Amino acid sequence: MNRKLIVLNLLLAGLLIWAGVQWRNQVQAARARESKMMADKPKLAPPSPLPALPAQPPVQATGYNTVAQKLLLHPTRNPDIIEDPPPPPPPPPPMPPLPKYHGSMNLDGVATAVLSIGADRFQEIKPGETIGQFKLIDVNTRDITFEWNHQQVRKTLDELLDRTVVDTAANNAPAAVQAPAPVAKTQVGPVGDTSVFGRRACDPNDSYPEGAVVDGWKKTSSTTPFGRACFWERSK
Repeated sequence: MNRKLIVLNLLLAGLLIWAGVQWRNQVQAARARESKMMADKPKLAPPSPLPALPAQPPVQATGYNTVAQKLLLHPTRNPDIIEDPPPPPPPPPPMPPLPKYHGSMNLDGVATAVLSIGADRFQEIKPGETIGQFKLIDVNTRDITFEWNHQQVRKTLDELLDRTVVDTAANNAPAAVQAPAPVAKTQVGPVGDTSVFGRRACDPNDSYPEGAVVDGWKKTSSTTPFGRACFWERSK
């Protein structure tokens, strides 16, 4: 038993000695690396040369022109003269009242409108003629077109129909109005001058039947957008 303990003690002693030797070797190696590291100096690369500074232009008085003319704390100090904008154009003149419409007729195939302005008398206006400030462009059974200030104005006949005369006559009419006596029909031949179409007008009270020939003129009629139109033309 004692022999085993002696052998075990010897093994432990040898192990301690070996461990001590290994530790000593590690310490010496670490010191050697430290000494070598401290002895070695790092090799530094030579510094690159600094870039050359850009050449500064000479100071000139014109470079301070903006500073002399403007003040940062007062932006209105500006040598540029700001002109006032031109005044706006005047508004277009208002359009006067349109002529009143009293009816139309078609003589010689040309539509004619009966118009008036204000209290003026009725005027027979054909397309292309003017009444007041308006120029008649076209008139038909539904509407009428004027030109004013280079603008076309189209209205229906009902919008321009003059009802004031009818209303005034109705208000001022007596309680009992006697019907006018019928106009006697007479045989009247062609009236008026010969038109550019070679026709003459019919008298409203003419009793000649259609197709009658008087002094070389034949009474005839035609259908127009405004109804039947009567006229006389040369008999063949």
